[in-house]
Amino acid sequence: MRALTLATVALVLSASATMAQDIAGHIAAGDAARCRRNPQEALAHFRAALATDSMHYEANWKAARTLADIGKMMPDNERARRDSVYEEARQMADRAVRADPNGADGHYMMAVAVGRVALTKGPRERVRYSRVVRDEALRATELEPRHDGALHVLGRWNAEIQRLPGITKFFAKTFLGASIFNQASWENSFNYFEQAINIEPQNIYHHLDLAEALVDGDRPADARPHLEQVAGLSLGCDPQDPEYKRQAAELLQRISRR
Repeated sequence: MRALTLATVALVLSASATMAQDIAGHIAAGDAARCRRNPQEALAHFRAALATDSMHYEANWKAARTLADIGKMMPDNERARRDSVYEEARQMADRAVRADPNGADGHYMMAVAVGRVALTKGPRERVRYSRVVRDEALRATELEPRHDGALHVLGRWNAEIQRLPGITKFFAKTFLGASIFNQASWENSFNYFEQAINIEPQNIYHHLDLAEALVDGDRPADARPHLEQVAGLSLGCDPQDPEYKRQAAELLQRISRR
């Protein structure tokens, strides 16, 4: 009986090791596919990993990131399907946070996914969602102070609050609370983006979003070096990098005509 028990334990351990290898293999293949800017293939691998372990932390947050990538690439005439993609991204980010509450990437992806879901809502609901975006991004930076993605989200959060029209700002102050609302500023936005760039200077999206904030914050001359730098940066793993380069060139042309 003891021999049988030991054999059973060995079989279970062997099966667990095989499952772990399968998950690790799919995650590695998903990462490679994303760096080829093929989000659909990447998502297929992350889904395969989740089919083995639905609560796997890394597979969940990376699947959420890939879904957000896919949603950003979808046109407005596919809005309904895009909304469902963002909602699934939010669900997977939530599962990642539940799997590992102390994982910075999970909280970062919750901030990103909730922010994307917020874009499908009306102005008042967006303001409500913005509190979650801020809280999750701040939690990510508490867990990992040099998390460039979370710092980027905080830069964008400050910029988006500053961009709100007057009547929406009234609702923002009501729903967010004056103390939180009054913390938002263009300078905070610039500072967060600059921190993200210092950590990942080759990230095209960091430079583009900082440039857009500088333009909207009446500092177009300071935006120019970032837009010019984007032109010389190599494409990274973000599937949107070619589009970000196009947007940067378009913005540089626009401010050059002023």
